[in-house]
Amino acid sequence: MPTPHRTAVIGGGPGGLYAAALLKRLDPTRHVTLWERDAPTDTFGFGVVLSDETLGGIEHADPAVHDALQPHFTRWDDIHVTHRRTHHTSGGHGFAALGRHRLLKVLQDRCHALGVDLRFRSEAPYPTWLAETHDLVIAADGVHSGTREAYADAFGPRVTPHRCRYIWLATDFPFDAFRFDIAETDHGVLQLHGYPYAPDASTVIVEMREEVWRASGLAELGVQESVDRCAKIFADALEGHPLRVGTSAWTTFRTVVNDRWSHGNVVLLGDAAHTAHFSIGSGTKLAVEDALALAACLQEQPTTADALAAYEAERRPVVASTQRAARASLEWFEDLARYVDQPPRQFAFNLLTRSRRVTHDNLRLRDARFTESVERAFGCPPGTPPMFTPFRLRGLTLRNRVVVSPMDMYSAVDGVPGDFHLAHLGARALGGAGLVMTEMVCVSAHGRITPGCAGLWNGRQTEAWRRITDFAHTHAPGTAIGVQLGHSGRKGSTKLMWEGMDEPLDDGNWPLVAASPLPYRPDSQTPRELTRAQLTDLREEFAAAARRAARAGFDLLELHCAHGYLLSGFLSPLTNRRTDAYGGSLERRLRFPLEVFDAVRAVWPEDRPMTVRISATDWAEGGTTAAESVAVARAFAAHGADAIDVSTGQVVTGERPEFGRSYQTPYADRIRHEAGVPVIAVGAISSWDDVNSLVLAGRADLCALARPHLYDPHWTLHAAAEQGYEGPGAVWPAPYRAGSRPPRTGRTDAPKPRLTLADRPD
Repeated sequence: MPTPHRTAVIGGGPGGLYAAALLKRLDPTRHVTLWERDAPTDTFGFGVVLSDETLGGIEHADPAVHDALQPHFTRWDDIHVTHRRTHHTSGGHGFAALGRHRLLKVLQDRCHALGVDLRFRSEAPYPTWLAETHDLVIAADGVHSGTREAYADAFGPRVTPHRCRYIWLATDFPFDAFRFDIAETDHGVLQLHGYPYAPDASTVIVEMREEVWRASGLAELGVQESVDRCAKIFADALEGHPLRVGTSAWTTFRTVVNDRWSHGNVVLLGDAAHTAHFSIGSGTKLAVEDALALAACLQEQPTTADALAAYEAERRPVVASTQRAARASLEWFEDLARYVDQPPRQFAFNLLTRSRRVTHDNLRLRDARFTESVERAFGCPPGTPPMFTPFRLRGLTLRNRVVVSPMDMYSAVDGVPGDFHLAHLGARALGGAGLVMTEMVCVSAHGRITPGCAGLWNGRQTEAWRRITDFAHTHAPGTAIGVQLGHSGRKGSTKLMWEGMDEPLDDGNWPLVAASPLPYRPDSQTPRELTRAQLTDLREEFAAAARRAARAGFDLLELHCAHGYLLSGFLSPLTNRRTDAYGGSLERRLRFPLEVFDAVRAVWPEDRPMTVRISATDWAEGGTTAAESVAVARAFAAHGADAIDVSTGQVVTGERPEFGRSYQTPYADRIRHEAGVPVIAVGAISSWDDVNSLVLAGRADLCALARPHLYDPHWTLHAAAEQGYEGPGAVWPAPYRAGSRPPRTGRTDAPKPRLTLADRPD
């Protein structure tokens, strides 16, 4: 099929140049014109880091570019972290960098050699004209893309500014590693990111929170004067060398996201389409990979429209993953002051694993000695992964850091847990987790979510739960079993999940109560606003259920104040519109949940711990904020909560969660450090490597997993086997010990070939 023969490229950065070169190389008859407003030697920044993966793609697509770049790379393996005059080095990371000028020169030379029409110091014609006169328009015009803004209605751009000021600098001596240096001043914390890019030069980025930049007086100085002051602050890292400025100025990072990357024959590439924070070194990498994918799709697809759709489908998931990692890294540095009091080795490990792309297991492969030193400092016995270290809550010592998260089963009859619950919770108790939690157990029949919800409002239910806790304690000694008490509030009287989640019952409904008379969904029943007398009755229902839970033999009690259920409904300003003493300010919204907590704590055995589950954000405008969740956690801790189980959302139907791996853990991390209370992290934690990483970095004390335990009831024991761990943190039940090693999956003793005879003459 014919390919686009008149191609316009807007922007002469690495992405635009490489796209132009690839398209011309793939089809020499194609006319490719590139416009760049600046001179060929003008650029932002000094060095560029490229991964081996990206270089492999370049080598495959255009060996000439790859060969021209190779002699100019500076390579190194180490990362140095310096904080409070303590230095830690982690090796095995494998970086390659070169000067940005050199990269641009190689790409410009390649474009000239192939016959691309390069027009520097030239403003590109208006995108509409280019789209009408060319078969394809590639907008590689950067974070401030004029093309993107010209078609804003079509692309749907969202540009989010962040909280730090930074500046790209250079120094004329080579670091011997990637450096992260932390400086604490009277005005706040500054950080230096640095790496070598030539035998005699390094890139340096100085970054700090906006308020630190202003309080330190740097905002009032000229650029060079402010940079000279930074050189003095980081004199040790720079070994006394000065810092120099190119075309940069102090700026804030902006995350660019677009709903669509193409419109007609116009397509976005690189920073015009998406940005990722420099702390994971991915801007140029993403742009070059975009160019590779776009060229391949244009070659493979029958039409331009098909090619642009295929390009976006291929690249969007990769970019989204990178942006999630970059956002985690960016926010870690924004909140750097939160971590400066961590023990030095843990601080270094936390920094290295901040994006969640480098993990405990990954770091162990790269540098076992460094990782083992962090584990020793944390208190791991030799050969013990962090997840298998014990943790104490009041009078209860958990043998490991794994929690089977509460998961509603909707399989009780009249609130009574039966054989299904015995098999379900018993299997997970046998599976090795330190703590197994029940589903939300309702304090009254009217407090159920569905007719299938379990309860603790009568003696029959108490005895049924006692059967389950006795099984766990007898057959899985060392495993604790906890109960989560709650009330559905406005989210009750609905169908079983698999019959229609949150849908009202067709018949047999019971009346609902809540903080305010607001239905959960438009088709939901409108609850009655609780009166003072009803609040008193509800407190007693919770306390009575707690007494029954103690008699049933539970080791831990969790109060459910999350996910839009009754107590959560009091906490969120979106669901609490009361005008009495239980509504309005956060202090007033906390009043009833704290009264319930106090009533439960008063009857719950003193030596047994209590935790509280909260939604740390409503993921909706005007809802609970992360800062408020810290205040909520502090309040419960002050009343005697032993840990906070940090979840998010499910409070209102209009929420917009930012899903991703471990996406809720930053909220637990913040509460742990700012409220000073142990936390249970939840939310898309799916691997034992995640658990090890979160615990060792100090972002969580315990990790709760739900779906992984539905997939594999013995998840914890299998995690121990896969890590070669056989200690007290993961004890196999005697009948299962024969299966404590992973089974072989195929023959491993086949003879290996010794000679190659294919080219030998007969």
